[in-house]
Amino acid sequence: MQARDVMISPVITIRKSATVREVARILLEKRISAVPVVDNIGKLVGMITESDLMRRAEAGTERPYSWWVHFLAGDATVAADYVKSHATRVEDVMTSDVVTATPETSLHEIASLFEEHRIKRVPIVNEDGDLVGIVSRANLIQVVASARPKLEMTLPDTTIRQKLLSQLKKQSWTHAHNLSVTVTDGVVDLWGDAQSSEERKAIRVAAETFRESLPSTITSRTARYLLTDPG
Repeated sequence: MQARDVMISPVITIRKSATVREVARILLEKRISAVPVVDNIGKLVGMITESDLMRRAEAGTERPYSWWVHFLAGDATVAADYVKSHATRVEDVMTSDVVTATPETSLHEIASLFEEHRIKRVPIVNEDGDLVGIVSRANLIQVVASARPKLEMTLPDTTIRQKLLSQLKKQSWTHAHNLSVTVTDGVVDLWGDAQSSEERKAIRVAAETFRESLPSTITSRTARYLLTDPG
């Protein structure tokens, strides 16, 4: 499988000129733990995560420095921590050196990137450098959880996934950024957080309707709905 088979798309992003308060609100409202940062033309320039907002002056959680810790850490480290704790613009807090992958990158390579760079997510960019998706550790775990014995099938998993995602994204009530679809040997798994019990049910109905529209040779395939109830 490749990144395109599990990535979340479209991706919620934020401009580098946005404020730290704005990104904090997005993380809470969208129930996500990180946001890719883009410039004025939509190119990826950084990533900001929950961990970037842990040591903030507003919360009284900035890192304290005694004189001897300051001495050992050095002025540069202390200054960098001050920026992290007090800066109001996203571009001053974000991580600029972002590890990326392409839609064709194998999941084996994605897993290696997670381990080598100790990161939890990888933005997916196309050959033009445009952000087209994002893959997280959770997406790989979903593939493992969805694994099952191979079955004879008529449509490629990628085709089934693309068709189902296309159908779901046509619905105005679908929060696509919280929805992940994996297809393994023709069996569909739907993952994510529904904003309400009504949306959860609507997603299930849409998937079932899509399943009924498939050729009769694969309508015997099953679907599992692993959507989290609204909390």
